[in-house]
Amino acid sequence: MSLSNSQYDQLMRTYEQKQLDNEYRLRRRYEKIYSLIPEIKEVDHAISSLSVQKARLLLDGDETALSSLKEELNALSSRKIDLLVSQGFPADYLELHYSCPDCKDTGYIGMQKCHCFKKAMIDLLYTQSNLQDILEKENFSTCSLSYYSSNHIDPLTGRSSLESMQTALKVCHEFTDTFSDEFHNILLYGDTGVGKTFLSHCIAKELMDASYSVIYFTASQLFNLFADNTFGRKDSQNSETCEHIYDCDLLIIDDLGTELTNSFTTSQLFICLNERILRQKSTIISTNLTLEDIKSIYSERIFSRLSSNYTILRLTGDDIRIQKKLLNLGGTNDVTP
Repeated sequence: MSLSNSQYDQLMRTYEQKQLDNEYRLRRRYEKIYSLIPEIKEVDHAISSLSVQKARLLLDGDETALSSLKEELNALSSRKIDLLVSQGFPADYLELHYSCPDCKDTGYIGMQKCHCFKKAMIDLLYTQSNLQDILEKENFSTCSLSYYSSNHIDPLTGRSSLESMQTALKVCHEFTDTFSDEFHNILLYGDTGVGKTFLSHCIAKELMDASYSVIYFTASQLFNLFADNTFGRKDSQNSETCEHIYDCDLLIIDDLGTELTNSFTTSQLFICLNERILRQKSTIISTNLTLEDIKSIYSERIFSRLSSNYTILRLTGDDIRIQKKLLNLGGTNDVTP
């Protein structure tokens, strides 16, 4: 997975700020100690003077200067620690303290990203995805098939709602399992309230936990952003967000068809889908529209891109939200699509 340049720069700026904060706090601790224990300031001056003196001796060819310097510096450092401890301060009080001792707040251990950097990546991606809170409740681990009936038969496919959901779950698991090696897109369509958005959330959670970049928009939010970027005041943040839309590892467009449809939204949808296909960046679309509706509303070109580049999954059944209300489960902690 790769962060965009702006995302990477944003993270590195936080590490640079941490380092500056660490140095500032250390200076403040020195000011405090010099005020309370003036002898430590004298010891520090002695260490500085000794280092300069021994350096001159080394340059003059005195081969014993280095070993004697180490001995004398050790003695002065021990004296400094003894003074600190005697006044009730920790022995390392006048050393740099780090949020992450492993990488010393640089984000890297050698050439490898530190565990704290990887966590920061995931936190950033969650924040920018627009999904941070919902994914704690909607993910594969909370998915239940109990609301899908084997008796509810879809007249279009002849399959039950349970069979359709089982197939969709299998495809979604395969989507996440092979994400790093294969390019896939998914179109989820069908009845209202049967788990289309839920499944996209499940995939988003798995991928973001693996440090992939995921961005979620409802169709209305997405086209409003495109409109602002095209017709509104030029804004670098909007332009940057649009670039993320084209280049993030996974884009989720939820509730396609709920936006105000016109020639602009149709053209922007084509550009977005086509650009992501060219860049081999995966997209998931959910909609309550039928395939015929999609073809008539958004043009043959868009339908052609979807039918040739997307795995199309149809979900059917009774609205789960209504089922939960009827069963008086609306106020419980039961989490299902």
